[in-house]
Amino acid sequence: MIAAQYKITLPSDYDMQIIKARVKKNAYKTDGFQDLKFKLYLITEKGINDNNQNSYCPLYLWKDSSGLNKFLFDGFYDNILNSFGWQRVNVGIPLIDTTSSNFTESNYLYHITGRIQPQESLLNLKAKIAQELPVLENTYYLVTYNPDKWEYEAFYFLTDLDISKEVNGVIYKILHISQ
Repeated sequence: MIAAQYKITLPSDYDMQIIKARVKKNAYKTDGFQDLKFKLYLITEKGINDNNQNSYCPLYLWKDSSGLNKFLFDGFYDNILNSFGWQRVNVGIPLIDTTSSNFTESNYLYHITGRIQPQESLLNLKAKIAQELPVLENTYYLVTYNPDKWEYEAFYFLTDLDISKEVNGVIYKILHISQ
């Protein structure tokens, strides 16, 4: 599997209803897309859930690279290029995936990042990261890592926003989930 996300930062006075309408009109197009485990249509809105900017940040989890390649290189991603310009697509390799079909009831995604520090051995790194993660009761989550940056990202699927504010992270609103 491979995760991919592009983060489109929008002006602070951008009318986010434009993105919401865009998703409502077009999101069904990725339902059943080849090799897609899921796509989350995510936004942040300035001043809501402690976010300081407007953004559109879809997150994909692909079963393998062929679906991602098809999406990027067979014209589907051109809609993003034409609407928002060239975007950097961040990729991650899934390390921990507790998602099940029930995660589709989620309304929010809570995203935190962490660094993987240089060390003599990566043995048991998965267990170390799992111990470092905040415990959010009754949530599904996905942890990915990128060995190019030596960072990991944890994505928690939430039905409500009853979470601790002690952990620094970003809260996205999920507008649609494609599978």
